[in-house]
Amino acid sequence: MPATDHIRDKLSQLSHKPGVYLMKDRFGTVIYVGKARDLRRRVSQYFHPSRRYGWDVKLNALVEAIHDFDTHIVRSEPEALLLEGKLIKEFHPRYNVSFRDDKRFLLIKVNLNDPIPRFTMTRLKHDDGARYFGPFAFSASAKRTLQLARQEFHLRGCRVLTPGEADYKHCLYAHLKHCTAPCIGNTTREQYLAQVQAACDFMDGQREEIAQEIEGEMKKAAAALDFEKAAQLRDVLGDLRDTTLKTHKFARVPYTLPVAIDPARDLEELGRALGLPAAPVCIEGFDISNISGTFVVSSLVRFREGKPDRSNYRRFKMKTVVGQDDFASMAETIQRRYSRLLKENGAPPSGPTPRGEAPRWPDLIVIDGGKGQLGMARAELAKLGLERIPIIGLAKEFEEIYFPGEANPLRLPAGSNALKLLQRVRDESHRFANTYNAQLRLKKISESLLDEFPGIGERRKAALLRKFGSIQRLRLATVEQIAEVSGFGGKAAGELKAFLEARAAGASAPA
Repeated sequence: MPATDHIRDKLSQLSHKPGVYLMKDRFGTVIYVGKARDLRRRVSQYFHPSRRYGWDVKLNALVEAIHDFDTHIVRSEPEALLLEGKLIKEFHPRYNVSFRDDKRFLLIKVNLNDPIPRFTMTRLKHDDGARYFGPFAFSASAKRTLQLARQEFHLRGCRVLTPGEADYKHCLYAHLKHCTAPCIGNTTREQYLAQVQAACDFMDGQREEIAQEIEGEMKKAAAALDFEKAAQLRDVLGDLRDTTLKTHKFARVPYTLPVAIDPARDLEELGRALGLPAAPVCIEGFDISNISGTFVVSSLVRFREGKPDRSNYRRFKMKTVVGQDDFASMAETIQRRYSRLLKENGAPPSGPTPRGEAPRWPDLIVIDGGKGQLGMARAELAKLGLERIPIIGLAKEFEEIYFPGEANPLRLPAGSNALKLLQRVRDESHRFANTYNAQLRLKKISESLLDEFPGIGERRKAALLRKFGSIQRLRLATVEQIAEVSGFGGKAAGELKAFLEARAAGASAPA
């Protein structure tokens, strides 16, 4: 689309630093995530007139769909690559292809509790007491730097967990004098641990001494006209700098990036449209999910200052409702949620939540539904003495906003930022409820497989699921592990294992 005044203003303020950019459509949904060495130059290219006449159909579609963008500055290009991958996994933009699988960046791992610690490559980080370094944007550089560390600090590179004399006879690292061979007692464990600790400091970024040494050798080689060796040392030095460059951890970065173009503006507009005393800092949204009256669940999502506050999402499985009754389900959800808040936080304050303060109560409640669901929710709030909390219903068909006690709904313009914010709250609560419903259905389908095993009762089935957690884990268990469960001797454990294997083979067989 042609650049609007709003986009042109944002482009003029962009930095020439590296970072990531998030392209968004008119609903505020992230549709593409990219990285850039120069943010201003790269993002501006999307709005150049020549982009609208390119031959790439996918690119044309992306450019036409862009309504706004956000950027996030980082310190280096490798950091931009790491953050780009994390954001793509977080937002699943429809125009991105890379990073959508489960591929992760490389880590270097060492467990100092091993008999003879070794450095290895991994892509998964476990809570196993080991030290992890990374992630590394460039895997080839990380591998070459690890090889350099092994040579510099005389560390083993063999794969055996606890090598001995038999392994030493065929060990290339020891014969090349790259390893001090603690496996045959050439050095004590304490001395070897000191070598490992020095390598850990090196991987942490303390590389000045080694970098200077390599740089000196490179200059000597160049002075001696040995340009091939100088080039090799130059590459080693580059790998070293790429690998040991400090990077930020991006564990929670997606939630610092706005999911709307201007959340503060949307909140102000919503407050005016609904006649609230102030912009609602905290919004809580509710939805019900069930399939033909089974697995009836509900969801609560919280938005704080216009952005999802995922740590305060909640989900409910109905306790008192029988069958398909969305009105009663909404009433139970509201009663359970706010009676608990009353018990934990006391009565709500008389005024709205101040900006920047952690909210204890919502400034607005949004119900996914029309008059019926809204009426039940309002009645439950009244029973708890919470009538003064603003509450509305948002009906899907015409996006109508219902108020308690008012016959006529409010219809906001389709392009209204206030309406888009309400839609984001409603859609997120709908997604969260449906996800929980699907999890329960999948669990029930898995558990029902055990019912087909001859002679199993509820007690033995519960004991199996309590020990293994799921049918998938039970399938991976050995006969000996199954036999440890109360009620399963060796024969019964073997029969159950054979039964599960037969069912798995039958499920995978072609029709």
